[in-house]
Amino acid sequence: MNAQSKQTQPSYNLNCRMAFEPAALERLCQVVRIRGFRIANMAVDSVGEHLDINLILEGSRPIAMLQSQLEKLHTVVEVALAEAPLVRSRVG
Repeated sequence: MNAQSKQTQPSYNLNCRMAFEPAALERLCQVVRIRGFRIANMAVDSVGEHLDINLILEGSRPIAMLQSQLEKLHTVVEVALAEAPLVRSRVG
């Protein structure tokens, strides 16, 4: 994939709350990858027994499909599509 096609892919901001357990983040990242999205940015906060995760994703597939798959993970409490992130142009 060339740099120009990466810039034109839609970008999504997804917030996810998961119960904390070993390998929970690994499973989340695996589902994101298998469903054809790329994690452009990921922020994780540990809040008590939960992980609050903010993902900025890039991909051309329907985000609802990914949202549905994430909700099926037994550790996931909530998945919400947030307002679209600011688009930053890439240099180089």
